[in-house]
Amino acid sequence: MTVAQEVEALYDEVRGCQRCTLARTRTLAVPGEGPLDAEVMFIGEAPGVNEDRQGRPFVGQAGSFLEELLGEAGLTRPEVYICNVLKCRPPGNRDPLPTEIEACSDYLSAQIRLIDPLLVVTLGRYSMSRFFPNQAISRIHGKPREANGRILVPMYHPAAALHQQRLRSVIIDDFRTLPELLERARAGRAGGAEPAEEEPPAQQMKLFE
Repeated sequence: MTVAQEVEALYDEVRGCQRCTLARTRTLAVPGEGPLDAEVMFIGEAPGVNEDRQGRPFVGQAGSFLEELLGEAGLTRPEVYICNVLKCRPPGNRDPLPTEIEACSDYLSAQIRLIDPLLVVTLGRYSMSRFFPNQAISRIHGKPREANGRILVPMYHPAAALHQQRLRSVIIDDFRTLPELLERARAGRAGGAEPAEEEPPAQQMKLFE
């Protein structure tokens, strides 16, 4: 199969997924969206009420702020890939449960493998924890780490700035570092570094000086 066919098959599987109890409460599953050759992938936490209704990631207030942040980084939404750790909305927008994260884990691994981005930006602590276990987002946000030809950057979730205005400038400043990081990632890939099928945890990564 081509990459496009594999991605569409993955989306079909996500839309019909029954791996956890969220299948009983969702309106629509939210696989993800963006170009299949995107250089930058953003990984959020879970769909909210608007995403659940539309089947698309980041379409509410947090989505509007994300588009503003992309502009700060010289990017546009149509050129990046966006997905979440969870593909279905937790009832009441509660935090994801470990069993739900595990149920969706293979889907996210497949998306990273198929899209093969140069730069992965995690948004929020639940997506951060997949790559940076046992870390505090307040300590490592905006600090890039390199792993096998890919750069990973943990950042606050855009929704955090909607609830805590003091974080707005922090998130904007972090996003403004992305153009330089993308250039580093391009140079690293051009130098022959091959991305891994699955990203190693943080302790195996090299922190940029």
